[in-house]
Amino acid sequence: MESVMLTIDVEKANDVAVVHCGGRLVRGAEVATLRNAVVSEKNTRIVVLDLSQLEFIDGGGLNALVALHHWTRNHGVQLKLVNPSRFVHEMLTRTRLNRVFEISSLHDALKVLSGGDCHHLKFASGFLSQPQALAAKS
Repeated sequence: MESVMLTIDVEKANDVAVVHCGGRLVRGAEVATLRNAVVSEKNTRIVVLDLSQLEFIDGGGLNALVALHHWTRNHGVQLKLVNPSRFVHEMLTRTRLNRVFEISSLHDALKVLSGGDCHHLKFASGFLSQPQALAAKS
């Protein structure tokens, strides 16, 4: 029995696209599928990758995330990673990519993006550094 490869579901709200990823992000067609999903959202301000249902990621998948980070940055789009599964979070940490990406919970990301109470989220969200959060609170 073949394991589930990558599944993608995209939700849009105004200028934010949430890309829900499930299954396995591995070198090959899965990488192209994710890239196409993100690139198709080039007219949004923020792309949120929900990684909560991503069971496995290999070097090709990690490379794809880095490439998407560069692509979004070059096109004026913010890329956020949210809810990585335990395995994916471990891989991001081992490769130190957790220092490259903004990683938070989906709930916190959506609160920040919707203009929620910033001082309440200043440390949990990962989107505001302490000085920014304190300035926003003032």
